[in-house]
Amino acid sequence: MNRTRTRHRSAAILASATALACLPSVTAAAAPSQAQPCVQKVAVVNNAGLVLSWAAAARTGEQSAQTDEYPINQARVVDLATTLWPQGTDVRPFVDAVARTKEFGSSDVSSRHL
Repeated sequence: MNRTRTRHRSAAILASATALACLPSVTAAAAPSQAQPCVQKVAVVNNAGLVLSWAAAARTGEQSAQTDEYPINQARVVDLATTLWPQGTDVRPFVDAVARTKEFGSSDVSSRHL
């Protein structure tokens, strides 16, 4: 498979594999420097036809612990309160499609520890 086709396929896989689930029960105004929304937990639903794992990644490049590998129609949640990052750290998923590619999710969210 040529590189352009692989890149397009990887982008399609990532688009179908990532979704952010916002689970806060408290509404609060975020500081202008923070990404929207503020959340405590991030979930990635695997809607791709392959196995994947993922980690939350801060803008600094630091990553949370990687989830286990899981197949289509399942999700894994990372509780940002279990990380060492301070509240307000902007994060996004870093998805590892097993035997394929690694890509960042398209949206940042700010952590909020409840």
